[in-house]
Amino acid sequence: MAVGSFVAYYRVSTAKQGSSGLGLEAQQASVRDYLNGGNWKLVAEVIEVESGKRSDRPKLAEAMRLCRLHGATLVIAKLDRLSRDAHFLLGLQKAGVEFVAVDNPHANRLTIHILAAVAEDEAKRISDRTKAALAAAKARGVKLGGHRGVELSEAVRGAGRAVRTAKANARASDLAPIITELKAQGITSLGAIAKALNLRGIPIARGGEWTATQVMRVKDKLELEI
Repeated sequence: MAVGSFVAYYRVSTAKQGSSGLGLEAQQASVRDYLNGGNWKLVAEVIEVESGKRSDRPKLAEAMRLCRLHGATLVIAKLDRLSRDAHFLLGLQKAGVEFVAVDNPHANRLTIHILAAVAEDEAKRISDRTKAALAAAKARGVKLGGHRGVELSEAVRGAGRAVRTAKANARASDLAPIITELKAQGITSLGAIAKALNLRGIPIARGGEWTATQVMRVKDKLELEI
């Protein structure tokens, strides 16, 4: 039973299919049948007319942006509607978007398992390298032990700050088209934009509602004139 928010992504290969509904209607029916009966909300439906061989699909990027903004799951009718490229599917995980394919609802779990296996292997490699380094240091007469608290170097702290900044900038970029759209509608004050974002059900990065201060922070990152 479907629970939560979803963004539906439909892809057709030709403009004729997109305008006539051939293929599209079947995908829409499949998604709605999957969602039927649960406690769910369909935030948006995005339609792309594009060949499956290409991975630079603007409408898919839009769908993923909406998923990130709303904390929603990307739902597709068939796995091949998304991509036949396994590397591209893994890219969805890197984008921070959960997805489910109606014809193979456990495909997302399989992907997670693959990533977990890779991460586990890398963790083991790091552990082996660390043990080897400690053994070599001990052989050289280096005294091990003593203070066991974690002391982060400035480089590590800087890397952490860089990751947080990158996430904040990516979030701001996702919001830019919506803020621009609101401005075009005459919604220009910080408070009014915050209210409009709340009405659209878009939470702030850590959850909760928008305030004028939060909008100002996004404005500063994007260097927008509001």
